[in-house]
Amino acid sequence: MKLITRDTDYAIRALVYMAKHSNQDHTVKQLAEILDIPQPFLRKILQQLANGNILDSTRGKGGGFSLARPAEDIYLLDIMDIFQGKFELLQCIFNKDICGNIKDCLLRKKIMSIKNYVQKQLENITIKQLIEEK
Repeated sequence: MKLITRDTDYAIRALVYMAKHSNQDHTVKQLAEILDIPQPFLRKILQQLANGNILDSTRGKGGGFSLARPAEDIYLLDIMDIFQGKFELLQCIFNKDICGNIKDCLLRKKIMSIKNYVQKQLENITIKQLIEEK
């Protein structure tokens, strides 16, 4: 299990850079060179962020991508949701479907406790905090 996938990692790297340089639009080419991410791959990631209302995009000459909201309002969990779906740690390891023992399963209770703790932490991490801690 990966907590952060490659797509999410690249998205975070791009957003941190864009937040540090928020006074301009950023082209895919420029970001790909600076962040050393393949251009077609980065284009797809930035488009997904725009579809998720994290970025604004401007077409045409002089266009590019910019933050759609302040860095303090972009949460790590929002980015993870776009690229990884809803945050989950547990699916029954013995069956495809959740078993009938769901209320009494001790393992499930422990893992749900861990999931709730990790989710609470992720809900509070913003792009601005990542910049400030660097």
